[in-house]
Amino acid sequence: MLSVFDIFKIGIGPSSSHTVGPMRGARLFADALAHDGLLSRTERVHVTLYGSLGATGHGHATDVGVILGLMGEAPDTVDPGAVQARIQELRRSGELRLLGRQPIAFEPLRDIEFAGQESLSEHPNRMRLIARAPDGATLADRCYFSVGGGFVVERGDPSNAAGEASATTWPHPFRTGDELMSQARAHGLSVAQLMLANESVWRAPADVRTDVLRIWQVMQQCVRRGFGIDNPSANEHLPGTLHIRRRAPQLYRELLARDGSAEGADPLVAMDWVNAFAMAANEENAAGGRVVTAPTNGAAGVVPAVLHFYARFCRGASDDGIVDFLLTAAAIGMLYKANASISGAEVGCQGEVGVACSMAAGALAAVLGGSPAQVENAAEIGMEHNLGLTCDPVGGMVQIPCIERNAMGAVKAINAARMALRGDGSHYVSLDAVIRTMMQTGEDMKSKYKETSLGGLAVNVVEC
Repeated sequence: MLSVFDIFKIGIGPSSSHTVGPMRGARLFADALAHDGLLSRTERVHVTLYGSLGATGHGHATDVGVILGLMGEAPDTVDPGAVQARIQELRRSGELRLLGRQPIAFEPLRDIEFAGQESLSEHPNRMRLIARAPDGATLADRCYFSVGGGFVVERGDPSNAAGEASATTWPHPFRTGDELMSQARAHGLSVAQLMLANESVWRAPADVRTDVLRIWQVMQQCVRRGFGIDNPSANEHLPGTLHIRRRAPQLYRELLARDGSAEGADPLVAMDWVNAFAMAANEENAAGGRVVTAPTNGAAGVVPAVLHFYARFCRGASDDGIVDFLLTAAAIGMLYKANASISGAEVGCQGEVGVACSMAAGALAAVLGGSPAQVENAAEIGMEHNLGLTCDPVGGMVQIPCIERNAMGAVKAINAARMALRGDGSHYVSLDAVIRTMMQTGEDMKSKYKETSLGGLAVNVVEC
């Protein structure tokens, strides 16, 4: 059983699977050492990153995530502004404090090994952590898989669901799109109402609303920082070897200047704003800022951009509509998580931007008055036209083509919602069918197109 707060998690950039997941896995490892009474006996920790984690870990700040997790930091509470100073101090001193308590000698170049050429069938995002005593004896040896969206699964864990909500009986259980639609029809509920009833098993409805609006608040803060509002660093280049100039601040200033002018009559100005919202969120993610996984960091701009579009351009927009939007989007995201994948390393970017587009399309259709059938139709359209989308980040960084790809995904989601709302909800391809197709397409896709930076744009664009 997943919660809306599993699909939408507060974290830091640039990647949910390569930064947030490894941070959570390393924190779980350190917590396990403390739980087993091994923390004070640990002198060294060695980390090996396999598969996609090893192949693109440098560009995705995987080593940084691991270090922060060993220090005891969590993605939703770590201060992004202090990260680089802490990493520099570690490199200067050669000392890391496990969970902020136990000092160990730690040198990133020596103690974090990137083994991108090795992978396992369970999942390409694998990390292994070994703790050793002063005499070199192994105290603990654990493997974790970062399976997308910040979710982490420990190898051998019988629950196979680290980080997911505890298994509880929902009043309206569903695992497939057909089951979701059946529950909505049987009880006369919207998708959002059904989700609220399920979430209320774990917390009071008023608390669900408050916490969902907190997610929206973080999304807004992310976009504001991406625009450069109270954030001078937004006028700098993005980190890494590509030296990409952040474009959202300038676009934001240009759009503000056009308000009230003759140019404001441009019928496509809303599209410009959607592009700006999406790019601002993903540029902030690429810079290592605070973001909301939606459902991943690489796709963290799509849902916020469409939600900003709703709040700014749709008549009758309200906080109630925002809550309904995010609850509906989460329900759709759960279907992909349960029946396919939201990991670019497993199925390509169709599992990230494609899923985000599907989530946003269904959610927008819902808050614009669509029926559950129209919501399903919008979500299906959103994914159907992202099938086969590859994950080929240039330089292994969440910048090219990821930032623009979020803007395209957001615009596509709005169009999918509008297409569905112009129909009566009947459609030939079901959401379940397109989810199965996405997973099958991902399985058939060559690994070089799945977040390894070994194919596509990653090898056809020369790094300068």
